[in-house]
Amino acid sequence: MQIKLTTFNENTAAASVLAEFGLSILVEVDGQRILMDTGRWSAAAVNAEVLGIDLRTVDWIVISHGHYDHTGGLLEILRRTGPKEVIAHPDIFQLKYVKRQGENERYCGLPFTREALESAGARFRLSRESVRLSEHVMTTGEVPMVTDYEQIEPDLHIKKGDVLIPDPLADDLSLVIDADFGLVLVSGCAHRGIINHVKRAMALTGKDKVYAVIGGTHLLRSKEDRVLATAADLMALDVQKLGVSHCTGFYASVQLAQEFGDRFFLNNSGTTVTLP
Repeated sequence: MQIKLTTFNENTAAASVLAEFGLSILVEVDGQRILMDTGRWSAAAVNAEVLGIDLRTVDWIVISHGHYDHTGGLLEILRRTGPKEVIAHPDIFQLKYVKRQGENERYCGLPFTREALESAGARFRLSRESVRLSEHVMTTGEVPMVTDYEQIEPDLHIKKGDVLIPDPLADDLSLVIDADFGLVLVSGCAHRGIINHVKRAMALTGKDKVYAVIGGTHLLRSKEDRVLATAADLMALDVQKLGVSHCTGFYASVQLAQEFGDRFFLNNSGTTVTLP
């Protein structure tokens, strides 16, 4: 079994492609092409063309959560793919805001209406549960908070009327590939904790061998103890490939690189990885 991952968009870029705050990864497995997230604006669509990939051949679009940096490119992607089924959690349409101390609230949610996206060809399949896309591929669905050190960033909110309340990020999901050589987790941001996402993948599949973790890990604003605990848990799982993106942050990336050595890589725009 072979898995190919091509990162269309990330905060940093290889030569000849664009960087853009956000994430978009194409997963090729089981004879299907699954696009995980769409970036912030148009970089994912432009880079797909530069990399020679016809977006019309995408079979599924999966949205990891409703923040603008993962959904902002969806309209442009749909213009190029034509009508597609879009797998997501129903909470992607919530009014999401970020409000940090000393700053004004800022909208950070889906930048399009559902109606506009459906007019462009989106056929939404919204589920709180895991959705199976092929024999070996599924979404995590909602991810339980089971570790004692991973928390959701307190600056993230949803708006109810005129009131901001903490966003539980119930829509935060990943892709799970149950490969014969071990589990592969492809994450968007993992707001609910990358280890919680891994544990959810293990619980869904009944497997405990984790081969690769690729994507966002949302350690950008985490304190040292959480970063070190995350690294220790990933090491204990004997992860063979760790490719971090987007919201991992410089400090956490350095710590993880030191722990994992040649098993670590920065998964930026233009990166192509074939597993195993």
